[in-house]
Amino acid sequence: MFENLMRFVEQMGFWSIGFPQLIMFAISGILMYLAIVKGFEPLLLLPISFGAILANLPNSGLLVAPVIEMINGEPVFREAGGLYYWISKGIKLEIFPPLIFLGIGAMTDFGPLLSNPKTFLLGAAAQLGVFAAFIFAVALGFTFKEAASIGIIGGADGPTAIYLTSKLAPHLLGPIAVAAYSYMALVPLIQPPIMKLLTTDAERKVVMELPKQVSKRVKILFPIIVMVFSILVVPPTAPLIAMLMGGNLLRESGVVERLAKMASNELINIVTFFLGTAVGITMAAESFLRLQTIFIIILGVIAFGMSTVGGVLMGKIMYKLTGGKVNPLIGSAGVSAVPMAARVSHNVGLEYNKHNYLLMHAMGPNVAGVIGSAIAAGILLAIFK
Repeated sequence: MFENLMRFVEQMGFWSIGFPQLIMFAISGILMYLAIVKGFEPLLLLPISFGAILANLPNSGLLVAPVIEMINGEPVFREAGGLYYWISKGIKLEIFPPLIFLGIGAMTDFGPLLSNPKTFLLGAAAQLGVFAAFIFAVALGFTFKEAASIGIIGGADGPTAIYLTSKLAPHLLGPIAVAAYSYMALVPLIQPPIMKLLTTDAERKVVMELPKQVSKRVKILFPIIVMVFSILVVPPTAPLIAMLMGGNLLRESGVVERLAKMASNELINIVTFFLGTAVGITMAAESFLRLQTIFIIILGVIAFGMSTVGGVLMGKIMYKLTGGKVNPLIGSAGVSAVPMAARVSHNVGLEYNKHNYLLMHAMGPNVAGVIGSAIAAGILLAIFK
Protein backbone atom coordinates (compact mmCIF):
# COMPACT_ATOMS: atom_id res chain seq x y z
CA MET A 1 0.00 0.00 0.00
CA PHE A 2 2.79 2.41 0.95
CA GLU A 3 4.67 1.60 -2.27
CA ASN A 4 1.56 2.32 -4.33
CA LEU A 5 1.10 5.61 -2.52
CA MET A 6 4.72 6.61 -3.18
CA ARG A 7 4.37 5.67 -6.85
CA PHE A 8 1.29 7.90 -7.05
CA VAL A 9 3.20 10.80 -5.48
CA GLU A 10 6.17 10.28 -7.82
CA GLN A 11 3.89 10.43 -10.85
CA MET A 12 2.59 13.88 -9.91
CA GLY A 13 3.54 16.51 -12.43
CA PHE A 14 4.74 18.99 -9.80
CA TRP A 15 8.21 17.44 -9.80
CA SER A 16 8.64 17.94 -13.55
CA ILE A 17 7.62 21.59 -13.86
CA GLY A 18 10.62 23.81 -14.50
CA PHE A 19 11.31 27.44 -15.35
CA PRO A 20 10.49 27.00 -19.08
CA GLN A 21 7.03 25.66 -18.21
CA LEU A 22 6.46 28.63 -15.87
CA ILE A 23 7.34 30.99 -18.72
CA MET A 24 4.81 29.25 -20.95
CA PHE A 25 2.15 29.55 -18.25
CA ALA A 26 2.88 33.29 -18.17
CA ILE A 27 2.61 33.53 -21.97
CA SER A 28 -0.68 31.63 -21.81
CA GLY A 29 -1.89 34.05 -19.17
CA ILE A 30 -1.03 37.02 -21.41
CA LEU A 31 -2.93 35.47 -24.32
CA MET A 32 -5.93 34.84 -22.07
CA TYR A 33 -5.77 38.43 -20.85
CA LEU A 34 -5.75 39.73 -24.43
CA ALA A 35 -8.68 37.47 -25.32
CA ILE A 36 -10.87 38.01 -22.25
CA VAL A 37 -10.08 41.55 -21.13
CA LYS A 38 -9.06 43.22 -24.39
CA GLY A 39 -11.31 41.16 -26.68
CA PHE A 40 -8.48 40.38 -29.14
CA GLU A 41 -9.64 37.46 -31.34
CA PRO A 42 -11.09 35.63 -28.29
CA LEU A 43 -12.59 32.80 -30.36
CA LEU A 44 -9.10 31.56 -31.19
CA LEU A 45 -6.71 33.13 -28.67
CA LEU A 46 -8.66 31.72 -25.72
CA PRO A 47 -8.63 28.08 -26.95
CA ILE A 48 -4.98 28.46 -28.04
CA SER A 49 -3.92 29.74 -24.63
CA PHE A 50 -5.91 26.96 -22.96
CA GLY A 51 -4.17 24.39 -25.15
CA ALA A 52 -0.78 25.95 -24.36
CA ILE A 53 -1.39 25.37 -20.65
CA LEU A 54 -2.26 21.73 -21.34
CA ALA A 55 0.90 21.36 -23.43
CA ASN A 56 3.09 22.30 -20.48
CA LEU A 57 1.44 20.15 -17.81
CA PRO A 58 3.76 17.15 -17.34
CA ASN A 59 2.53 13.55 -17.51
CA SER A 60 -0.92 14.45 -18.84
CA GLY A 61 -0.63 11.91 -21.65
CA LEU A 62 -2.84 14.03 -23.90
CA LEU A 63 -0.48 13.66 -26.87
CA VAL A 64 0.66 10.10 -26.26
CA ALA A 65 0.52 7.96 -29.39
CA PRO A 66 -1.51 4.74 -29.26
CA VAL A 67 0.25 1.41 -28.78
CA ILE A 68 -0.82 -1.08 -31.42
CA GLU A 69 0.16 -4.74 -31.64
CA MET A 70 -0.51 -7.21 -34.41
CA ILE A 71 -2.23 -10.35 -33.11
CA ASN A 72 -3.13 -13.02 -35.63
CA GLY A 73 -2.68 -10.45 -38.38
CA GLU A 74 -5.12 -8.00 -36.80
CA PRO A 75 -4.16 -4.66 -35.17
CA VAL A 76 -5.08 -4.52 -31.49
CA PHE A 77 -4.93 -1.33 -29.40
CA ARG A 78 -2.95 -1.95 -26.22
CA GLU A 79 -3.23 1.73 -25.36
CA ALA A 80 -5.79 3.99 -26.98
CA GLY A 81 -3.59 7.09 -27.15
CA GLY A 82 -4.10 10.55 -25.72
CA LEU A 83 -7.19 12.63 -26.40
CA TYR A 84 -5.31 15.34 -28.30
CA TYR A 85 -3.28 12.82 -30.26
CA TRP A 86 -6.54 12.08 -32.05
CA ILE A 87 -8.02 15.60 -32.03
CA SER A 88 -4.80 16.96 -33.56
CA LYS A 89 -5.39 14.69 -36.53
CA GLY A 90 -8.05 17.22 -37.53
CA ILE A 91 -5.18 19.53 -38.49
CA LYS A 92 -2.77 16.95 -39.86
CA LEU A 93 -5.45 15.34 -42.02
CA GLU A 94 -6.61 18.69 -43.46
CA ILE A 95 -10.01 18.60 -41.76
CA PHE A 96 -10.30 21.55 -39.37
CA PRO A 97 -9.11 24.52 -41.51
CA PRO A 98 -11.32 23.61 -44.51
CA LEU A 99 -14.32 23.18 -42.19
CA ILE A 100 -13.63 26.66 -40.80
CA PHE A 101 -13.69 27.90 -44.40
CA LEU A 102 -17.05 26.21 -44.91
CA GLY A 103 -18.45 28.31 -42.07
CA ILE A 104 -16.75 31.47 -43.32
CA GLY A 105 -18.26 30.93 -46.75
CA ALA A 106 -21.72 30.51 -45.23
CA MET A 107 -21.28 33.84 -43.38
CA THR A 108 -19.77 35.83 -46.25
CA ASP A 109 -21.65 38.14 -48.59
CA PHE A 110 -19.64 38.57 -51.79
CA GLY A 111 -22.13 41.20 -52.97
CA PRO A 112 -19.82 44.20 -52.36
CA LEU A 113 -17.08 42.50 -54.38
CA LEU A 114 -19.44 41.59 -57.21
CA SER A 115 -20.89 45.11 -57.35
CA ASN A 116 -17.38 46.51 -57.86
CA PRO A 117 -15.21 43.69 -59.30
CA LYS A 118 -12.12 45.86 -59.69
CA THR A 119 -11.71 45.82 -55.91
CA PHE A 120 -10.52 42.23 -56.39
CA LEU A 121 -7.21 43.85 -57.40
CA LEU A 122 -6.96 45.34 -53.92
CA GLY A 123 -7.32 41.91 -52.34
CA ALA A 124 -4.61 40.60 -54.67
CA ALA A 125 -2.25 43.51 -53.97
CA ALA A 126 -2.67 42.98 -50.23
CA GLN A 127 -0.89 39.63 -50.56
CA LEU A 128 2.37 41.59 -50.98
CA GLY A 129 3.26 40.92 -47.36
CA VAL A 130 3.13 37.16 -47.90
CA PHE A 131 5.96 37.23 -50.42
CA ALA A 132 7.89 40.05 -48.74
CA ALA A 133 7.98 38.17 -45.44
CA PHE A 134 8.97 35.01 -47.33
CA ILE A 135 12.06 36.78 -48.72
CA PHE A 136 13.02 38.19 -45.32
CA ALA A 137 12.55 34.79 -43.67
CA VAL A 138 14.86 33.11 -46.18
CA ALA A 139 17.43 35.87 -45.55
CA LEU A 140 17.27 35.07 -41.82
CA GLY A 141 18.11 31.42 -42.47
CA PHE A 142 14.70 29.77 -42.51
CA THR A 143 14.15 27.01 -45.06
CA PHE A 144 11.90 27.70 -48.04
CA LYS A 145 9.09 25.67 -46.46
CA GLU A 146 9.43 27.49 -43.15
CA ALA A 147 9.62 30.87 -44.90
CA ALA A 148 6.46 30.11 -46.90
CA SER A 149 4.61 29.23 -43.69
CA ILE A 150 5.80 32.44 -42.03
CA GLY A 151 4.95 34.56 -45.06
CA ILE A 152 1.31 33.46 -45.12
CA ILE A 153 0.83 35.40 -41.86
CA GLY A 154 0.63 38.41 -44.18
CA GLY A 155 -2.61 37.04 -45.58
CA ALA A 156 -4.21 37.75 -42.19
CA ASP A 157 -6.15 34.51 -42.36
CA GLY A 158 -5.64 32.20 -39.39
CA PRO A 159 -7.10 28.97 -40.83
CA THR A 160 -5.05 29.42 -44.02
CA ALA A 161 -1.87 29.97 -41.98
CA ILE A 162 -2.59 26.84 -39.94
CA TYR A 163 -3.41 24.82 -43.05
CA LEU A 164 -0.21 25.76 -44.89
CA THR A 165 2.04 25.45 -41.85
CA SER A 166 0.68 22.01 -40.94
CA LYS A 167 1.73 20.81 -44.39
CA LEU A 168 5.07 22.59 -44.82
CA ALA A 169 6.46 23.30 -41.34
CA PRO A 170 4.35 21.64 -38.61
CA HIS A 171 7.09 22.24 -36.00
CA LEU A 172 6.36 26.00 -36.32
CA LEU A 173 2.60 25.66 -35.98
CA GLY A 174 2.35 27.15 -32.48
CA PRO A 175 4.39 30.35 -33.03
CA ILE A 176 2.88 31.01 -36.48
CA ALA A 177 -0.70 30.54 -35.27
CA VAL A 178 -0.15 32.81 -32.27
CA ALA A 179 1.48 35.47 -34.47
CA ALA A 180 -1.27 35.25 -37.11
CA TYR A 181 -4.17 35.61 -34.70
CA SER A 182 -2.43 38.18 -32.51
CA TYR A 183 -1.78 40.49 -35.44
CA MET A 184 -5.29 39.96 -36.79
CA ALA A 185 -6.54 41.19 -33.43
CA LEU A 186 -4.20 44.20 -33.61
CA VAL A 187 -5.49 45.37 -37.01
CA PRO A 188 -6.97 48.57 -35.46
CA LEU A 189 -3.51 49.44 -34.08
CA ILE A 190 -1.24 48.31 -36.92
CA GLN A 191 -3.07 49.55 -40.00
CA PRO A 192 -4.16 53.19 -39.35
CA PRO A 193 -0.60 54.66 -39.07
CA ILE A 194 0.38 52.98 -42.36
CA MET A 195 -2.83 54.12 -44.06
CA LYS A 196 -2.35 57.71 -42.97
CA LEU A 197 1.33 57.72 -43.92
CA LEU A 198 0.67 56.57 -47.48
CA THR A 199 -2.41 58.67 -48.32
CA THR A 200 -3.07 62.40 -48.66
CA ASP A 201 -5.79 64.34 -46.90
CA ALA A 202 -7.67 64.72 -50.18
CA GLU A 203 -7.53 60.98 -50.89
CA ARG A 204 -8.85 60.10 -47.45
CA LYS A 205 -11.86 62.38 -47.94
CA VAL A 206 -13.03 60.79 -51.20
CA VAL A 207 -16.71 59.76 -51.08
CA MET A 208 -17.38 56.74 -53.29
CA GLU A 209 -20.57 56.04 -55.21
CA LEU A 210 -23.09 53.65 -53.69
CA PRO A 211 -22.48 49.99 -54.67
CA LYS A 212 -24.76 48.54 -57.35
CA GLN A 213 -27.26 45.83 -56.54
CA VAL A 214 -26.23 42.30 -57.52
CA SER A 215 -28.77 39.76 -58.73
CA LYS A 216 -29.33 36.47 -56.96
CA ARG A 217 -28.35 34.58 -60.10
CA VAL A 218 -24.92 36.24 -60.11
CA LYS A 219 -24.43 35.48 -56.42
CA ILE A 220 -25.23 31.80 -57.01
CA LEU A 221 -22.99 31.49 -60.07
CA PHE A 222 -20.05 33.30 -58.43
CA PRO A 223 -18.96 30.59 -55.95
CA ILE A 224 -19.26 27.89 -58.60
CA ILE A 225 -17.21 29.80 -61.18
CA VAL A 226 -14.55 30.90 -58.68
CA MET A 227 -14.21 27.38 -57.29
CA VAL A 228 -13.77 25.78 -60.73
CA PHE A 229 -11.36 28.44 -62.01
CA SER A 230 -9.25 28.60 -58.83
CA ILE A 231 -8.85 24.83 -58.53
CA LEU A 232 -7.97 24.50 -62.22
CA VAL A 233 -5.28 27.19 -61.88
CA VAL A 234 -3.97 26.27 -58.41
CA PRO A 235 -5.02 22.66 -57.61
CA PRO A 236 -3.45 22.58 -54.09
CA THR A 237 -5.89 25.26 -52.98
CA ALA A 238 -8.82 22.89 -53.57
CA PRO A 239 -9.64 21.99 -49.92
CA LEU A 240 -9.88 25.64 -48.83
CA ILE A 241 -11.56 27.08 -51.92
CA ALA A 242 -14.00 24.18 -52.24
CA MET A 243 -15.22 24.59 -48.66
CA LEU A 244 -15.29 28.40 -48.84
CA MET A 245 -17.35 28.44 -52.00
CA GLY A 246 -19.46 25.48 -50.92
CA GLY A 247 -20.44 27.35 -47.77
CA ASN A 248 -21.25 30.47 -49.78
CA LEU A 249 -23.41 28.44 -52.16
CA LEU A 250 -25.40 27.18 -49.17
CA ARG A 251 -25.97 30.79 -48.15
CA GLU A 252 -26.86 32.24 -51.54
CA SER A 253 -29.03 29.38 -52.82
CA GLY A 254 -31.70 30.29 -50.29
CA VAL A 255 -33.09 26.73 -50.23
CA VAL A 256 -30.94 25.14 -47.50
CA GLU A 257 -31.24 27.61 -44.66
CA ARG A 258 -30.74 24.86 -42.06
CA LEU A 259 -27.45 23.80 -43.62
CA ALA A 260 -26.27 27.40 -43.96
CA LYS A 261 -27.04 28.09 -40.29
CA MET A 262 -25.38 24.84 -39.24
CA ALA A 263 -22.18 25.72 -41.13
CA SER A 264 -22.06 29.31 -39.87
CA ASN A 265 -22.96 28.53 -36.26
CA GLU A 266 -22.76 25.09 -34.64
CA LEU A 267 -20.15 23.55 -36.95
CA ILE A 268 -17.74 26.47 -37.06
CA ASN A 269 -18.03 26.98 -33.29
CA ILE A 270 -17.19 23.36 -32.47
CA VAL A 271 -14.33 23.18 -34.97
CA THR A 272 -12.92 26.52 -33.79
CA PHE A 273 -12.51 25.20 -30.25
CA PHE A 274 -10.89 21.97 -31.37
CA LEU A 275 -8.64 23.81 -33.84
CA GLY A 276 -7.52 26.36 -31.26
CA THR A 277 -6.74 23.88 -28.50
CA ALA A 278 -5.02 21.52 -30.96
CA VAL A 279 -2.76 24.40 -32.04
CA GLY A 280 -2.16 25.47 -28.46
CA ILE A 281 -1.11 22.00 -27.38
CA THR A 282 1.81 22.18 -29.83
CA MET A 283 3.24 25.05 -27.75
CA ALA A 284 5.37 22.97 -25.40
CA ALA A 285 8.19 24.99 -23.84
CA GLU A 286 10.96 23.05 -25.59
CA SER A 287 9.54 23.84 -29.04
CA PHE A 288 8.15 27.35 -28.43
CA LEU A 289 10.88 29.05 -26.38
CA ARG A 290 13.39 29.43 -29.19
CA LEU A 291 15.04 32.30 -31.04
CA GLN A 292 13.01 31.24 -34.07
CA THR A 293 9.82 32.28 -32.28
CA ILE A 294 11.10 35.85 -31.83
CA PHE A 295 12.01 36.01 -35.52
CA ILE A 296 8.54 34.74 -36.46
CA ILE A 297 6.87 37.42 -34.32
CA ILE A 298 8.98 40.12 -36.00
CA LEU A 299 8.42 38.73 -39.48
CA GLY A 300 4.69 38.58 -38.76
CA VAL A 301 4.65 42.35 -38.21
CA ILE A 302 6.55 42.85 -41.46
CA ALA A 303 4.16 40.56 -43.33
CA PHE A 304 1.08 42.30 -42.00
CA GLY A 305 2.51 45.77 -42.54
CA MET A 306 3.61 45.05 -46.11
CA SER A 307 0.20 43.57 -46.96
CA THR A 308 -1.40 46.80 -45.79
CA VAL A 309 1.11 48.79 -47.84
CA GLY A 310 0.35 46.71 -50.95
CA GLY A 311 -3.39 47.22 -50.63
CA VAL A 312 -3.16 50.97 -50.02
CA LEU A 313 -0.69 51.53 -52.88
CA MET A 314 -3.00 49.68 -55.26
CA GLY A 315 -5.81 51.88 -53.94
CA LYS A 316 -3.77 54.96 -54.81
CA ILE A 317 -3.21 53.64 -58.33
CA MET A 318 -6.95 53.05 -58.73
CA TYR A 319 -7.59 56.54 -57.34
CA LYS A 320 -5.44 58.00 -60.12
CA LEU A 321 -6.84 55.79 -62.89
CA THR A 322 -10.47 56.52 -61.99
CA GLY A 323 -9.98 60.25 -61.66
CA GLY A 324 -10.39 60.24 -57.89
CA LYS A 325 -13.43 58.00 -57.61
CA VAL A 326 -11.76 55.33 -55.43
CA ASN A 327 -10.77 56.06 -51.84
CA PRO A 328 -7.32 54.45 -51.33
CA LEU A 329 -8.18 53.68 -47.69
CA ILE A 330 -10.28 50.69 -48.76
CA GLY A 331 -7.09 49.06 -50.08
CA SER A 332 -6.01 48.29 -46.51
CA ALA A 333 -9.07 46.03 -46.21
CA GLY A 334 -7.52 43.72 -48.81
CA VAL A 335 -6.08 41.67 -45.99
CA SER A 336 -8.28 38.76 -45.00
CA ALA A 337 -9.23 39.90 -41.49
CA VAL A 338 -13.00 39.96 -42.12
CA PRO A 339 -14.75 42.23 -41.22
CA MET A 340 -12.32 43.99 -38.88
CA ALA A 341 -10.07 45.37 -41.64
CA ALA A 342 -13.11 46.79 -43.46
CA ARG A 343 -14.23 48.51 -40.26
CA VAL A 344 -10.78 50.03 -39.82
CA SER A 345 -10.90 51.47 -43.37
CA HIS A 346 -14.36 52.86 -42.62
CA ASN A 347 -13.34 54.38 -39.27
CA VAL A 348 -10.22 56.06 -40.64
CA GLY A 349 -12.31 57.53 -43.45
CA LEU A 350 -14.79 58.92 -40.94
CA GLU A 351 -11.97 60.75 -39.14
CA TYR A 352 -11.47 62.94 -42.20
CA ASN A 353 -15.03 63.08 -43.56
CA LYS A 354 -17.94 62.57 -41.17
CA HIS A 355 -20.26 61.82 -44.08
CA ASN A 356 -18.04 59.18 -45.66
CA TYR A 357 -19.28 55.61 -45.24
CA LEU A 358 -16.68 53.25 -46.66
CA LEU A 359 -17.75 50.04 -44.94
CA MET A 360 -19.58 48.41 -47.85
CA HIS A 361 -16.91 49.54 -50.30
CA ALA A 362 -14.18 48.12 -48.06
CA MET A 363 -15.99 44.78 -47.76
CA GLY A 364 -15.26 44.16 -51.46
CA PRO A 365 -11.46 43.94 -51.09
CA ASN A 366 -11.92 42.40 -47.66
CA VAL A 367 -13.72 39.30 -48.93
CA ALA A 368 -11.42 39.28 -51.98
CA GLY A 369 -8.57 38.96 -49.49
CA VAL A 370 -10.06 35.70 -48.20
CA ILE A 371 -9.90 34.24 -51.69
CA GLY A 372 -6.49 35.82 -52.33
CA SER A 373 -4.88 34.37 -49.19
CA ALA A 374 -6.19 30.89 -50.03
CA ILE A 375 -4.79 31.14 -53.56
CA ALA A 376 -1.46 32.48 -52.24
CA ALA A 377 -1.28 29.49 -49.89
CA GLY A 378 -2.04 27.16 -52.79
CA ILE A 379 0.75 28.69 -54.87
CA LEU A 380 3.28 28.31 -52.05
CA LEU A 381 2.12 24.77 -51.44
CA ALA A 382 2.42 23.87 -55.12
CA ILE A 383 5.97 25.23 -55.25
CA PHE A 384 7.44 23.98 -51.98
CA LYS A 385 5.60 20.81 -50.97
